[in-house]
Amino acid sequence: MQTPAQISPLPPPLLDADFLPVDLGEAALGQLLFYDPVLSGGRDVACATCHHPRFGTADGLSLGLGDGGIGLGPARTADPANLPEERIPRNAPALFNLGLRNLTVLFDDGRISVDASRPGGIRTPLDDDMVTGFASLLSAQTMFPVLSPDEMAGHYAESDVSRAVRQGLLTGPGGAWDLIARRVADIPAYAQMFRDVYPQVTGPEDIGFTDISNAIAAFMEAEWRSDASPFDAVLRGAAALPEPAATGMDLFYGRAGCGTCHSGPLLTDQGYHAMGAPQIGPGKGARFESSDRDEGRFEVTGQPEDLFAFRTPSLRNVALTAPYGHAGSHATLAGFVADHADPVAALSRYDIAQAILPKLDVRDDAIMSDPAEVAAIAAAVRRPPVVLSAEDVTALVAFLDSLTDPSAIKGRLGVPLAVPSGLPVP
Repeated sequence: MQTPAQISPLPPPLLDADFLPVDLGEAALGQLLFYDPVLSGGRDVACATCHHPRFGTADGLSLGLGDGGIGLGPARTADPANLPEERIPRNAPALFNLGLRNLTVLFDDGRISVDASRPGGIRTPLDDDMVTGFASLLSAQTMFPVLSPDEMAGHYAESDVSRAVRQGLLTGPGGAWDLIARRVADIPAYAQMFRDVYPQVTGPEDIGFTDISNAIAAFMEAEWRSDASPFDAVLRGAAALPEPAATGMDLFYGRAGCGTCHSGPLLTDQGYHAMGAPQIGPGKGARFESSDRDEGRFEVTGQPEDLFAFRTPSLRNVALTAPYGHAGSHATLAGFVADHADPVAALSRYDIAQAILPKLDVRDDAIMSDPAEVAAIAAAVRRPPVVLSAEDVTALVAFLDSLTDPSAIKGRLGVPLAVPSGLPVP
């Protein structure tokens, strides 16, 4: 399916066979766990805190506040009684179509990926310490936010979970994952639901964190499947886009070159590219490092060619998932598209005032205020600039609007009124 104006072909339409099958009972269990703060060290942060349907399955912030935050979305603020040490270092990703069979990589740096050479078929930062029990790549991914002090675990002596993480006790009895699983297993309603859903669970003692992660993954796969947007109707030959979205689609797959990397049904090649996105916030280095850099894929591979390269994000429902960029550098889609066309030039004029950052006593512009650091980010860019007029940007944004699927935004199961722990639902 290609028009004369296009250099990249349109993807094929998504079919039921492209998605992993989901057990609705397992998804219903996962829904409760996704919204239950019991999984966090301080019992005050749920998965939904940073991935809420009200904000396009993200949080509406450039860089979020997990542990130590109060409120939801752009209204979230630091808790004076439990101040976070720093912001979450990367923008919260959206959760659409994570149940696709051909999904091969997760996280901006790809540290979770399909890898046939690994015993369990999945590569993770813990390598052989976690190789079995996962129903999918997505299930393996859900194991990690609960270990992050900034996201869900909490810092130092806040809880048994945060202490275990600080001591490096993650797996096995008494490890962070086991401690969380025991919390869940001690809640009678959860214990019964796990018995009902998983045949191998005959009692609370059988519940492991892999069972929790499998249920949460099943929920996300079912809840935010997205294949009913106006663009999907075009792919199925059932409709055409109106102007200026039609012109935007021609630009996207043609002269603007967007479709080269944003290819396939998810509009991502699942690859890594250095595109000069501004770096704000604490960066992704180790705690003992003083730099605020985020070197992207290089953090995983150590290969110089991967410096400042990040995974191509999916664009499904992208109009609702602001801010944009791996660090949420741009508050608007039009602003990001315009700068993305010529990222090297855009870096020199970037204004951090457009970011959406809750007040916190930290410096967020250290990298962008250092000419040498900005030059390093710019030097990694390999893609030539594209000249876009204001009308081109408007048309491209209109096309990106056509990727919005109302059924996926609404979700299938929705937000529960209560969760078995009795803790507040975000």
